[in-house]
Amino acid sequence: MKREKSENPANARRFVSAQQVAKRAGVSRSAVSRAFTPGASIAPETREKVMRAALELGYHVNDLARGLLANRSRLVGLVVTKPEVGFRAHLVSALTRALVLRGSVPLVINTGSMEQELHAAQAALFGYRAEATIILSGSPPASFVDLARRNGQPLIMIGRAETDCDHVRIDNSGAARMAARILVERGHRHLALAGVAAATPSLAERERAFTQEARALGMTVAAGHARDATYAGGQAAADALFARDGSRHERPDAVFCVNDLMAIGLIDRARGRFGLRIPEDVAVIGFDDIPEAAWDAYRLTTFRQDPEKMAEAAVAHLERRLADPDAPPELLRLEAALVERETTRSR
Repeated sequence: MKREKSENPANARRFVSAQQVAKRAGVSRSAVSRAFTPGASIAPETREKVMRAALELGYHVNDLARGLLANRSRLVGLVVTKPEVGFRAHLVSALTRALVLRGSVPLVINTGSMEQELHAAQAALFGYRAEATIILSGSPPASFVDLARRNGQPLIMIGRAETDCDHVRIDNSGAARMAARILVERGHRHLALAGVAAATPSLAERERAFTQEARALGMTVAAGHARDATYAGGQAAADALFARDGSRHERPDAVFCVNDLMAIGLIDRARGRFGLRIPEDVAVIGFDDIPEAAWDAYRLTTFRQDPEKMAEAAVAHLERRLADPDAPPELLRLEAALVERETTRSR
């Protein structure tokens, strides 16, 4: 049986080309290009023919090719380690949505934790000539940032500490100090901190500010440090804080956790292994206000980071930097609002 070639693009193995659109519309290839170029000179009836043909064929402009010709890409790199974990997942989601609405193409680069993974991430990001790079807290190392600088890429940092870059930061210090004051004002005298040994800049800032404020109020702070700021890390911190030898009164009666995942892990372990009531025996404050913090099983008092506002601030930095590459670096600091629920005593 003889097979006939189909002109239906749904059966084609390649993307519809501008030449196919030109043939369908009965115009030149250059007319198709002008029809899809804002501000280009083209007769209205010709443009209408092109657009009708493009719609029928399912044609879309090859933005990657255009970017290569103009030596400019619409790609924006999002550099992050473990983008699926905790608040970071919600921030990456908000950033990708904001960039798509801007007309950019987000390129999420998971740097991994091994040197080989980091080199692969670098090759992907710089090989595609991204228009700009947004780097999230804790990842990647400073060497990656320096390489991006030397490649001439605009850099927007979220929760980082490097100089000479545009920054979006949460007021970690102000929120952590408020946490210490709240716990002391409500009668707690045995304060503790659940953190991580190798903290990111944001987590380290929260730990430092909480401890300093508590000591300024005349309190000592017990520290339970885990390897990672995760649910399992919260459980490990609970083991370190609550399984101490000696009288029960030496156990903490209030814990500030550097993020909500650790707070949730700590609460589950405090209840399940140590039989502690929250907040009657131990008050708990977290940080981030991830959706799980509002679950009935936790009702966690925490400080809210708004991923939508952070993404909006990052895109504002991007627009400003592309419009004026020589403008001085700018810092946008956002408030972390207190969200009171049921893991702390009433006022």
